[in-house]
Amino acid sequence: MKVSLYQIEQKYLTLVESLIENGGELTPELETELAITKQDLQNKGVCYGFIVKELEGNIDLIDLEIKRLNALKKPLVNSIDRLKNNLSQAMQMFDVTELKTPLLKINFRKSESVEVTDIDLLDADFVKTTITKAADKVAIKEAIKQGENVQGAILVTNQNLQIK
Repeated sequence: MKVSLYQIEQKYLTLVESLIENGGELTPELETELAITKQDLQNKGVCYGFIVKELEGNIDLIDLEIKRLNALKKPLVNSIDRLKNNLSQAMQMFDVTELKTPLLKINFRKSESVEVTDIDLLDADFVKTTITKAADKVAIKEAIKQGENVQGAILVTNQNLQIK
């Protein structure tokens, strides 16, 4: 359901614009204006819902534009890589280290990198050990729902606001 900006009260649009300009931070003035009392819950709630839907639509449009731009970028990056690779191979094949014109200079730069051929042969001083732990929340949820007592975890029921 696409709602036109005209259907949202101008007052709330102005408040949301201020909220966006503040990077999502609530100033005391904005917090007072956005506060919902029992008397105006229905009106403000509907306006909030329309605003949330409008902002979600904007986010969807931005995501689509990012995807479109990334699709345009990928072939350009691939072309650059291929051109550089072809030029590098040709310069190496003909033993040319530099191409120079008044507008452009192309040359090789030496760099060093370490390639580890067998990590097990390295001294302990040269090895980093990292351990990453992550809870299997799906398994924990299933166990708790089946009546098991899982120490260190609880099942929490949340109330998630939906705007359709």
